[in-house]
Amino acid sequence: MRKKELTVDRIRIKTQLAPASVGPYSQAVLVGDTLYCSGQISIDPKTGHMITDGIEKETARVLENLEGVLTGAGMSMDNVVSCRLYMVDINDYAQINEIYARYFGANAPARETVEVSALPRGARVEIACVAVR
Repeated sequence: MRKKELTVDRIRIKTQLAPASVGPYSQAVLVGDTLYCSGQISIDPKTGHMITDGIEKETARVLENLEGVLTGAGMSMDNVVSCRLYMVDINDYAQINEIYARYFGANAPARETVEVSALPRGARVEIACVAVR
């Protein structure tokens, strides 16, 4: 039996409001009304340098980068329905949550949080998301 080919229109999102991709991936991909955002770490998109002076500042930069990707796709944090949060130290959970809540507030999306052994470029936190128009 032959497999049916499925054609999906994908729009690759590329914006200067977030760090450029440093590998073979897109900042985000829009399929229909759903945006799949790659994980963001605390790279300042203007300088290309990591923000490393405290988990609060690092988390804020990560969320600003994510917001930049969303803006580049014509969306906002209000469109986010799900986040994946990775941290290298579960003891940073409370500080990360405090900053995270400032960006999402009462409109918080579904979320999974995972402690990992390492993240790219020595990052302590990485966040990816799915957003819907």
